[in-house]
Amino acid sequence: MVWQAYLLASFFAAIALVCVALIPFGFPGMWMMLGMAFLLEFGDALVVPASAGGATITFGWTLLAVCGGLGLIGEGIEATGGALGTRYGGGTARGMWGAILGGIVGAIVFTMGVPIPLVGTLLGAVVGTFAGAFVGEATGEESRHRPRSENLRAAFAATVGRLAGTLGKTVIAIVIWVMLVWRAFGL
Repeated sequence: MVWQAYLLASFFAAIALVCVALIPFGFPGMWMMLGMAFLLEFGDALVVPASAGGATITFGWTLLAVCGGLGLIGEGIEATGGALGTRYGGGTARGMWGAILGGIVGAIVFTMGVPIPLVGTLLGAVVGTFAGAFVGEATGEESRHRPRSENLRAAFAATVGRLAGTLGKTVIAIVIWVMLVWRAFGL
């Protein structure tokens, strides 16, 4: 492997690691990392000329397809985390939908309302998941006969589920990062 390829692989590894670190804050870091890998796959022959050993930073379409599939699994885990937490905490379908929608709305509102970069998005997703699940549970027909503590328990479980889903997605992104960096260095 020529020095240009090592330099490019090092650059990819560093930027992709930053992308992974952005995931807990609600950014699409996994997809940014995969997008960079796809761009490198298309452009690697231009970066490392054939006279210098050919395209050595290639990932291969099979690896990129596997990483894309893992990315979809990670998204599914994150998206359903709050809903499954609500269900585990004794909540209803209404609370599960409230957790999903509340997490999305909270992330958007807090991103614009909290001036600290990244913190607002994460805080908004957590607060929104809790509030959405609680409102969903409290406004349901079944909640008239349930104590408020059960609604709070379902909302808390939704929040824990959301955080667990984000953690699961981040772990999958780390696995993807390792696979791509491993291949980028030709190991």
